[in-house]
Amino acid sequence: MHIELRHLKTIRAIHEAGGLGRAAEILNITQSALSHQVKGIEDQVGMELFARRSKPLKLSSAGIRMLRAAERILPEIAALEDEFRGLRAGKTGRLHIAIECHACFEWLFPVLEEFRKAWPDVDVDIRPGLAFDALPALWKEEVDVVISSDPEEIDGVGFTPLFDYEPVFVAAAKHPLAAKPFVEAADFRDEVLITYPVERAKLDVFSQLLMPARIEPRAVRQVELTAVILLLVASNRGVAVLPDWVVREVRYNSDYVTRPLTETGLTRRLYAAIRSDEAAKPFMAHFLRLARTVPVRLQRG
Repeated sequence: MHIELRHLKTIRAIHEAGGLGRAAEILNITQSALSHQVKGIEDQVGMELFARRSKPLKLSSAGIRMLRAAERILPEIAALEDEFRGLRAGKTGRLHIAIECHACFEWLFPVLEEFRKAWPDVDVDIRPGLAFDALPALWKEEVDVVISSDPEEIDGVGFTPLFDYEPVFVAAAKHPLAAKPFVEAADFRDEVLITYPVERAKLDVFSQLLMPARIEPRAVRQVELTAVILLLVASNRGVAVLPDWVVREVRYNSDYVTRPLTETGLTRRLYAAIRSDEAAKPFMAHFLRLARTVPVRLQRG
C-alpha cells in the first residue's frame, strides 16, 4: 500500500465539501479526474472509502480512518512547511549560546530580552561553556555562538569583536587597599581572592596580572554567584576582581571601593565566535548588534 499526501488531501476535501463536484472545485481539478483519483486510492487500500449510495457522500469506516490520519498529518506537514519558509527567510532558527565568561550572564540576559521581542520564533538557549569545550562544540554545530575573550584561529569560525571592558578590583570600604589609587599584583599576596569557580587561565586577574607576575594570593575562595561574591567582599572576607559591567552599581555604594588594576588599568575585549556560514543570517546579525550595544549601556550605568 502506498498512500501519498495528495490522497489525504483528497479525502479531507471530499469530506468537507460533501460531494465530488464541490471537492473538485476546491482541489482545482475536474470531477472526472477526482473520481479517477478516488478509485486509485481505493485500489491502494483495497476497500471502498465512501458509501456511494448516500447523499451527501459519506465516508465508510475505512474512509473515516483515513480522514483521521489526514487531520493529524496534514496540519503537521503545513507547520513544517511554515518552519522551512521561515528558515529560508531567516525569521526562524536556533541560537544556542555557550559562554566562557562566568559573569557574562549579567549583560547577556538583557541582550536576549531585547532579542526575543524581535525574533520570537528563534530557539534560544544558554549553555555555560565552562562545563565543556565550547569552541569544538561550535565547530560540531552543537552550539551556535561562543562568548569568549580568547580568539583563536579555527577554520570556518570567525571571532566578531563585541566590546571592551575593564577588570576592576573590588574591596570593602574599610579595607587597607582602599587607600591606594590602584592595585598591583604584589598587593594580592596577603589577600583572600574571591573568584568564580573557573580555571585560573580563564580569570582575568590570573591570566592578565598574577600569573605573569608569578604572584600567588594568600588564599582563593570560589563562589558561584556574583551577589554572594559582593556580599563577602562587603563583609571584608576577601577581595575580588570583576568586570566593569558587574560593578557599575557598587561604584556608588559606600560599602565598597573599586580600583583599577595597575596604574594604567587593564582592558580586555569580548568576542562572539560564530561559524562563518551563519554570519549572514538576519537574526544572528541582530544578536551581534545587540551584544555590541546593550553591555555598553550597562557599563555606563
